Amino acid sequence: METKDPTTLAAWKDLTTMAAGFHLDLRKAFAADPARAENLSFAAADLHVDLSKNLITGAVFEKLLELSAQAGVRDLSEAMFNGEHINNTENRAVLHTALRAPAGTQLMVDGKDVIAEVHEVLRRIYDFADSVRDGSWVGVSSKRIQTVVNIGIGGSDLGPYMAYEALRPFVKPGLECRFVSNIDPTDISEKTRDLDPETTLFIIASKTFTTLETITNAKAARAWLLRGLQERGVIDETDAAAKDAISKHFVAVSTALEKVAAFGIDPRNAFGFWNWVGGRYSVDSAVGTSLAVAIGREGFEEFLAGFRAIDEHFRNTPPASNVPLLMGLLNVWYSNFLHAQTHAVLPYSQYLHRFPAYLQQLTMESNGKRVRRDGTLVSYDTGEVFWGEPGTNGQHAFYQLIHQGTRLIPVDFIAFARPTWDLTDSETGKRQHELFLGNFFAQSAALAFGKTPDEVRAEGTPEELVAHRTFPGDRPSTSIMAPALTPKVLGELIALYEMITLVQGAVWGIDSFDQWGVELGKAMAINLGPAISGDAEALAQADASTRELLEYYFAHK
Repeated sequence: METKDPTTLAAWKDLTTMAAGFHLDLRKAFAADPARAENLSFAAADLHVDLSKNLITGAVFEKLLELSAQAGVRDLSEAMFNGEHINNTENRAVLHTALRAPAGTQLMVDGKDVIAEVHEVLRRIYDFADSVRDGSWVGVSSKRIQTVVNIGIGGSDLGPYMAYEALRPFVKPGLECRFVSNIDPTDISEKTRDLDPETTLFIIASKTFTTLETITNAKAARAWLLRGLQERGVIDETDAAAKDAISKHFVAVSTALEKVAAFGIDPRNAFGFWNWVGGRYSVDSAVGTSLAVAIGREGFEEFLAGFRAIDEHFRNTPPASNVPLLMGLLNVWYSNFLHAQTHAVLPYSQYLHRFPAYLQQLTMESNGKRVRRDGTLVSYDTGEVFWGEPGTNGQHAFYQLIHQGTRLIPVDFIAFARPTWDLTDSETGKRQHELFLGNFFAQSAALAFGKTPDEVRAEGTPEELVAHRTFPGDRPSTSIMAPALTPKVLGELIALYEMITLVQGAVWGIDSFDQWGVELGKAMAINLGPAISGDAEALAQADASTRELLEYYFAHK
């Protein structure tokens, strides 16, 4: 596809002019337009999205939509849905949307019906999940599985771990999932030390079955399992016994069947996915097998339906009310024209405590690029630094900076009308969820409207403290609400940010679907292996700083 330098587009130039000296007084904006909240609130599937507290005027709104059209956002998104190779540096299609396409539809890519393939893998995953959940899949001692340990890294960990934590109320009683990603031996040691090897099942998630961290942890898990079973007298130390145990306690998410078999896993228990699925877009693929086991076939189907609902909204809704498009364009407005550097995502749900970390990979691995699709250097900021913590915890940590600091930090608040646990204060009789939501509603209002010096004085504040207790307001935020946090709604939230990420990358003219930036450090870590093991020649070839650090390590290990 044609690569455009967005700074040459007429709308970009107009937005640059509009941003010079731009300031929007949100109090005045709401006073001047009583319908502002209504006009800037939108529905996307089950999500209610209020954009009214953003630093946006009608003129800026229209110009951003012009920028989208001139940058070819719709053309790129249609090319993605149609299976064109929009990941040009790897010459691949980008088809995470096919992972949730309904059965019976057809999409031919590179001579194959990818949707038929997706549903065949889903059928096998569901059959496996059913067998674990109903107890027909048993370990080597014929005990049913009680704990599933997912071993992966990056998207093979962040996605299923986040989703499992978010959907804990939907997990089958008596079944637990744990997640291992870090090559630090602490991770797998802590995750397995209180487990029963007879009732533990490992899922090894690595497309190539060569990912260093994942395979290292998989080997440690295999050793832990065999050692534990042998100590209990469940199996002897023969190769045949080990092979039988591994086949009953390990499955794989991988397409490298020879490597899977060499590890000891029956290739029939390997669930594949495709090179058109990036790791950070893969939670709704076989990478989500642990989640399918946890919440079951029906729950996972709901999860996929949520993704699909946002896909259809994004593809079919007119630009002026297209929520992912508008949110993506707002992020461009803040990043490139108002020079915001970070973006906070603050879920008012403890179950979503891993959602900001998940979004960090989704957005920053996708759009942290310094060249356009044609390899030319960009001359403008790309990517945002996404971060956040659940409310109300964050209110007692970093909200100070957002409210009264010098930096512009756009915020996305997320909350749900119905609680999972509806507790009532025994003394006041008030519902705890209402107290919780009171903070959600208040924080976005406080950011937007602040507190003036006169309002502070009217409270009897001494003059020398007025400046300290003044809140300038005009701090932008988006509020996202849904009836409840369900599998479907979680799918909608993930897909919403997937499409926001696409919109930003399309405007910036970058390839949002490769991730070459993760390769160099991994390769260097492998090359340093001999030096770390004490090879003098390899040590001599390292840079001076690395040699000094290694010398410290040798002296203190």
